[in-house]
Amino acid sequence: MGVTTDGEEGGRLTLAFTFAAFEEFARPGAVLADAREWSRYVGVVGNDTEAVRAFLRARDLRHDFELGDRDKWLALRELRAETDTPRHVLVGTSRDDRMAAEGTGWEFVPVGEAAEKAGWERGDGTDESAGLASRLRALFGRR
Repeated sequence: MGVTTDGEEGGRLTLAFTFAAFEEFARPGAVLADAREWSRYVGVVGNDTEAVRAFLRARDLRHDFELGDRDKWLALRELRAETDTPRHVLVGTSRDDRMAAEGTGWEFVPVGEAAEKAGWERGDGTDESAGLASRLRALFGRR
C-alpha cells in the first residue's frame, strides 16, 4: 500500500473515492485539485486496481495512494493505519462501499451528497484533461 507525500500538509482529512464514484465526475481532474485544497491525502480505491491506474493514467492524474493489488477493503484498512489525519472519509456509490467504510473506520459519504456539497459536477468522467483518444472513445462509445 502506501501514501505518497503529494497531499496538503495542513489538511486534517484523508479523502478516498471509490473508483465507481470517481468515474461519475464530469471533471475528475478538477475534483482532485479541489479536494487537495482541504485534504491532506486524496486518492481513488477500487477492487480493480489496474482499471483505477488506467483511468488516472489516461487523464494524466496523480493521487496520493499507492494501490498495489489490494482490494478496496484492504486498501482502506491499510490507509487508515498509515495516514495520520484525524478524519478518513470515503466517497462511494453502493451499500458495499458503505460497509467497507464503516468496517474499516472510515466515514461514508454518498457521491451525490459529496458532489452537491463540494460543487463537483457529475457527468461521464471525460474532462478536458483527458487525452484525445480517451475523449473520442467516450464520445463514440455512447452511440
